[in-house]
Amino acid sequence: MNENTLSYGQFPPESNAPATRTYEHCKTWVEQGVEVTVITGAPNFPHGKVYKGYSNKIYSIEYVDGIKVIRVWTFIAANKGFLKRIIDFISFMISAFIAGLFVKTDLIIATSPQFFTAVAGRWLAFWKRKKWVMEVRDLWPESIKAVGAMDRNIAIRFFEYLEHRMYKNAYKIVSVTDSFKRYIIADHNIPSSRIAVVKNGINTSMFSPITKSTSLIKELGLENKFIIGYIGTHGMAHKLDFILQCADKVKDESVHFLFVGAGAEKDNLLKLKENLGLKNVSLLPSVQKKQVKEYLSIIDVGLVNLRKSDTFKSVLPSKIFELAAMHKPILLGVEGEAKELVEQYNVGLSFDPENETEFLRAIERLKNSDLDRWEFSRLVADFDRVDLAKKMLEFLKED
Repeated sequence: MNENTLSYGQFPPESNAPATRTYEHCKTWVEQGVEVTVITGAPNFPHGKVYKGYSNKIYSIEYVDGIKVIRVWTFIAANKGFLKRIIDFISFMISAFIAGLFVKTDLIIATSPQFFTAVAGRWLAFWKRKKWVMEVRDLWPESIKAVGAMDRNIAIRFFEYLEHRMYKNAYKIVSVTDSFKRYIIADHNIPSSRIAVVKNGINTSMFSPITKSTSLIKELGLENKFIIGYIGTHGMAHKLDFILQCADKVKDESVHFLFVGAGAEKDNLLKLKENLGLKNVSLLPSVQKKQVKEYLSIIDVGLVNLRKSDTFKSVLPSKIFELAAMHKPILLGVEGEAKELVEQYNVGLSFDPENETEFLRAIERLKNSDLDRWEFSRLVADFDRVDLAKKMLEFLKED
């Protein structure tokens, strides 16, 4: 890599984990002297509505902290439903490819998910005769099968073929977990030397311990409550209906569940809350990134949950790092690498996904635990996002 890098992915003001990772890595690279261009769409996640101040134009340019951001037209769909989202993904693939043809670059980085972003990067690398890097943030289409969105039909088999071709063709691969790297090596016969693991991390300038927001607690009517909080996407993978069903079994009236966010399952969760008559659950809409810290400040325990699936044993949710940075103990319903990390760094308790007995027992243990028993500082130091961005940059520079 010389001076110019072209990156495809979600980008702020969207505040989900992929957008945050792309922005914070690119910002660090610019500070290291790299010229970075990001191709993305009009911000609309998760509701499928373009944010105020933006429009779904064919092509527009803005500059954010030294990063050149090109926004292209897409068929915008909300983060629910399968067919419309696929059309959305394909439209971005085509628009981003065309826009990329007119960008000077030495290296192309394309992220997965969504998978069609990687296809656009591959196409552009071919036509521009440039090297490209595939950043693997999810095992797609494995994750589609894991949440039951699609059976293994001809479409899935085609996506699996594309996945294999992308891994084989990429100049280098950046994985966000060790498990992903092992899978790519074993199932796709990719040399280990072509793959680097750069995990999600912590923006310590944004997330750090602060005093609870008493005004927000009062506004939400949660005085004298032990708050278990979930802030993020309410999707099929997160199995939050299980949490609501467990909340119905919690007898301790001081325990309250706070959910903040949106997603494909939000409407179903609202209906379930109403049907169960839950008084100990609040389901709030998503908030801006700058407000997330205030909401995190008022929780006593941070919930990180995924449905029970072998596929999700390989993931490492970014919520773990933000919660640790805020010194919030974690209630983890994820197996595999995430569980190993939480236990290794002693930042929370885990339960077997979708196991009601273990979940309720873990809540009781956390409520009765002393905050001093948790060790957050070591994890925060080991996963500083600036350091991780520099690590990725060094890997990209290697011949």
